[in-house]
Amino acid sequence: MGSFKTMEFADNKLILLDQTKLPLVEEYISTDDHGRIAIAIERLEVRGAPAIGVAAAYGIALGMKNSNGKDVEQFGKVYQRLKITRPTAVNLFWALDEMKNAFESSAASENIYKVLLQKAKDIHQDDIDKCDGMAKNGLQIFKKRSVVLTHCNTGQLATGGGGTAFYVIKNAFENNLVEFVYADETRPLLQGSRLTAFELEKAGIPFAINTDSTAAFLMKQNKIDLVITGADRIAANGDSANKIGTYNLAVLCKHHNIPFYIAAPTSTIDYNCKDGSEIKIEERDKKEVTEINGTPITKNEYNVYSPAFDVTPAELITGIITEEKLHSPPYNF
Repeated sequence: MGSFKTMEFADNKLILLDQTKLPLVEEYISTDDHGRIAIAIERLEVRGAPAIGVAAAYGIALGMKNSNGKDVEQFGKVYQRLKITRPTAVNLFWALDEMKNAFESSAASENIYKVLLQKAKDIHQDDIDKCDGMAKNGLQIFKKRSVVLTHCNTGQLATGGGGTAFYVIKNAFENNLVEFVYADETRPLLQGSRLTAFELEKAGIPFAINTDSTAAFLMKQNKIDLVITGADRIAANGDSANKIGTYNLAVLCKHHNIPFYIAAPTSTIDYNCKDGSEIKIEERDKKEVTEINGTPITKNEYNVYSPAFDVTPAELITGIITEEKLHSPPYNF
């Protein structure tokens, strides 16, 4: 048990906990280079939709650190580099546009770096506040002391604050509403067995890791009271994109009559996206499936289909927890 920091800004550098090394090694990346931050997002050294947004905001500021005056060309280069890192998480684009608005509304005489850095810090604090709101609102979903199943990682590692779905679970545990947590390993990058397990251990919450394909059997044995996950993009009708394997869980919950919840900040809602069919799904490098830590586990020449996310239809979602409230269907954001 103990504490850790996922992301910190100090001495004009962004310090990130390298999540690709967890849980075996706690190693930090310290940089003032926006290009290195972009690489960290692409490599999943920093991941989770809210955390990506916060990191990108700091990346924008650092990219303008050495600018003389309001350098529109330089801002455009920095903005575009960070924009192409990951296509699905809407928080990334929300944060970048917030930074763009701050840049465009600033006076030419102002210290651009100072203006943008303050905006990035505001975005970071906003995420902390949103996490606190979700944790509080999420207590409503617990009707008794429960056994929870979760997927991927949605805690402090995935946000600028305490987390989304994980923070709901942690807050409920501290209020004696969670008895035990099952953490899907979350193939192919094992964010559950590496990251969620790391956070559960740190929080002192009793847990077990299970393979993704074990979830149905756990439900059949009546071992799961509810499922809660995060989301990387939520359409206006409530359709929600999250880590691949989430849709499986929602379908299983429907069959076994188990509540299925999503926790995400309002910055994850894409009001311009009508429904899930309009959500762009990122496809990852096939080596993430054919290799583990660089060691081949099958032939590299085999074809691989590796979407990073799937979309859960709104009708399968019992409720969506935001910092504002617990939303119930039908959703109309």
